[in-house]
Amino acid sequence: QDAYSKRFIPVSSISRVASVGDQKFEVITNNRNFVFRAESDADRNEWIRTLQQIAEERKSKALERTLTSPTTNGAADPADKSGFLELRGFKHKLFVAVAGDKVFLYKNAEDYRLGIGITYIEMNVGNVKEVDRRGFDLTTPYRIFSFSADSDQEKEEWVEAMQQSIAEALSNSEVAERIWAVESNRFCADCGSPKPDWASINLCVVICKRCAGEHRGLGPTITKVRSLKMDRKVWTEELIELFHQIGNAVANQFWAANVPPSEAITPASSSQERRRFLIAKYREGKYRRYHPLFGNQEELDRALCAAVTTSDLAETQALLFCGAAVTCATGDPQCPTPLALAEKSGQRLQMEFLLHNKNSVGAAGPPRLSWRVILGWPERAGLPSTILCRAEFSRRWCTLQDGVLSYYENDRNAVPNGEIKVEEIVCLLHPTTRGRPGSPFPPSRRIESTFEVYIESERLYLFGLESPDSAREWLKSIAKSFVHPRAEELLALDFERIGRLHYKGGLNLERAKEGWFALAGSVLHVCFEDSERQEPLQLRKLQELCAGFWGGQLAPPPEARLAGRTLYIQGERKLDFLGWVHAIQKAAGSAGDTLSEQQLTESDVPLLVDRCIDYITQCGLTSEGIYRKSGQNSKTTSLLEMLRRDARSVRLKEGEHQVDDVANTLKRFFRDLGDGLFTRRWGQDWLRATALEDEEAKISEYRRLLGTLPTVNRATLKALINHLFRVQRFSGENQMNTHNLAIVFGPTLFQTDGKDYKAGRVVEDLISHYVKIFNVNDQEMKKQQDEIMAIMKMREAASSGTQQAGDFICTVYLEEKKTEAEQHVKIPATMTAEELTFEILDRRKIVMKEKDYWSCFEVNEREEA
Repeated sequence: QDAYSKRFIPVSSISRVASVGDQKFEVITNNRNFVFRAESDADRNEWIRTLQQIAEERKSKALERTLTSPTTNGAADPADKSGFLELRGFKHKLFVAVAGDKVFLYKNAEDYRLGIGITYIEMNVGNVKEVDRRGFDLTTPYRIFSFSADSDQEKEEWVEAMQQSIAEALSNSEVAERIWAVESNRFCADCGSPKPDWASINLCVVICKRCAGEHRGLGPTITKVRSLKMDRKVWTEELIELFHQIGNAVANQFWAANVPPSEAITPASSSQERRRFLIAKYREGKYRRYHPLFGNQEELDRALCAAVTTSDLAETQALLFCGAAVTCATGDPQCPTPLALAEKSGQRLQMEFLLHNKNSVGAAGPPRLSWRVILGWPERAGLPSTILCRAEFSRRWCTLQDGVLSYYENDRNAVPNGEIKVEEIVCLLHPTTRGRPGSPFPPSRRIESTFEVYIESERLYLFGLESPDSAREWLKSIAKSFVHPRAEELLALDFERIGRLHYKGGLNLERAKEGWFALAGSVLHVCFEDSERQEPLQLRKLQELCAGFWGGQLAPPPEARLAGRTLYIQGERKLDFLGWVHAIQKAAGSAGDTLSEQQLTESDVPLLVDRCIDYITQCGLTSEGIYRKSGQNSKTTSLLEMLRRDARSVRLKEGEHQVDDVANTLKRFFRDLGDGLFTRRWGQDWLRATALEDEEAKISEYRRLLGTLPTVNRATLKALINHLFRVQRFSGENQMNTHNLAIVFGPTLFQTDGKDYKAGRVVEDLISHYVKIFNVNDQEMKKQQDEIMAIMKMREAASSGTQQAGDFICTVYLEEKKTEAEQHVKIPATMTAEELTFEILDRRKIVMKEKDYWSCFEVNEREEA
């Protein structure tokens, strides 16, 4: 049986299923009808019943489907890339869409829009290989899909998109494998089923699918259920580490300390038995190990404040679920809550545990406030309406109709307590899982499923709901009501913040224009006033970001400098605008330990790497033992921390920073890099390539492997090898030839202990064959040669004592940016723009005439001030 279908129909598009005769039935969609024949009338009736039931369930849930790529199997990812490709075996081109961890095939663009496709390919079993100039193969265990693009560039884009899809698909099971690395986490914490792929992130237990269903029935204030394989965003490094430290073993020492054998459940237990057991275990705390301070609230709170400053997570767990208040007063004005104490003490895992339990009721006794929420569709509204409450919240029934968001005392009241007109809304905020950038509410007062509404009169409304899906549904509906039609494509984004702001940009800075902005991850999407399409701005590639406030007014406006342009963003209301500033600043920073999460240059090289390479190129190419000698550990640690926090604000200066400290910082960054420079997926392939005896075959394999790397990894590797290629050119002075550099960088880049000689061989090959492997053309080589010669001259001048402190090499272009118009100039710290202009004119033998005017401009091409 073929693993891939000939056709698929999204259940969401089915409007009706009907019998049409002997053994036949018809599936009627919004745009097309399909007739099927079953093996018997009984089978036909069963198909009709099943399809009608599923279609009705989908309609009743009113789930939003993806706006850009209709998919099946619950996929709702927007298409990462879509378009026409030739596929061997088909006469006509197919419309192909890469969405998340799947690739979808459609007959044409119209079918793509309707969601009626041929088949889809799960990319967790896929592999992409380039075949020729325009062709590439997508190989699975069941079939090889041979595609052909219109051009070489198109092929490269498709290959990269599919490789990213494979990486995303593989990451699905990566979290589960890491969680299962702990023996006790390989079995359900409640029934003992093997390989459980669900978890309660606040209880820190790993559970099976059947128990997860019963956990949900307990409510999110007792247990927050997430998937190990599907909910990728929630699984931060801290949370995974928390499951290593607590996990099923430690959690059950508390929750299941006194389970009678007669009440325990097994993998074969029924849903009713599981429900009864889980209520007793987690809601009632029937089997828990009581803390000695149980019942003494004051002592419990005091003990919690002490425990969170240590690494004893088991003690914190026992205190919290025996009655200690997660937001209790600490008596310290500087650290008013246990969370603040944990942060001050540097206890990351304690902070993570407290954050996931900030709203937990657990088994601490009867809750002080009911969290049970009834969902419904009132006649006057089109959405399920609820407002979640805490002590500082008020529970209200809400409706959205005719451009007015109204809230009532309850669902029986006809007169609303208040209203918000959508035209008054200026900003919506949907906080992310890890935090609420720019929110004025302190962490102790927030609940997980919330969104915030900012209006023109400087008022803020905070709404909370029972589930993230409900919050997202409300948010999308409100956003659709107030966002201008020309900015509607912003609604398809998984945005954290969306709203309208004024901006200035381009050549016309006299009048501020109104634009629509949406922040999604590290990308700021903007719909400019005079543009038909939204423009994504990658904030991690910002050259500079500054904001100013004066006298309670916003002056000057925040300024975001990207390559080739400067964008000024203005706010009229301080409340929502301050949130935008903080959110943009956070999104523009580094977010993790992988290359793609770093601040980047325009050429996709981490700014941290670029800063270090530039400094060593200017100041350390002739330093003896560069990269072999170690710098001071304390200075390396401090510098790496500063660069990781915000490389954009760090300027490395000769005299203030030592060459060996900077070199050591660069090496440590690569050694500690999450997933490594060569990636875990492809690292071994690079090492195996060294066994090839034919030099040309080896170079060809290196080039192939280079193409498999993610864009940022590929750009970073080229920048680093280019740098090492320069360093070895000065080996006569620095004693670091290609072999010596390979000995140092091989174990560093492959993150090994240095015993595997193949790591060094890879680096040595990459440096030796740099030009061929990285396709370096003559123009690039000439530019590098000129820069090297300029640096050598500068160093010669320095050794003779004629160099001014602060001299640096600068590339200057005369009138136009062309190779024949460039000059490499040594610029002393005392040189003025006028002197530089005359220097260039003299070199080019240009005579100044009486009415000639020459100007000198600094262009921030390489993200240097």
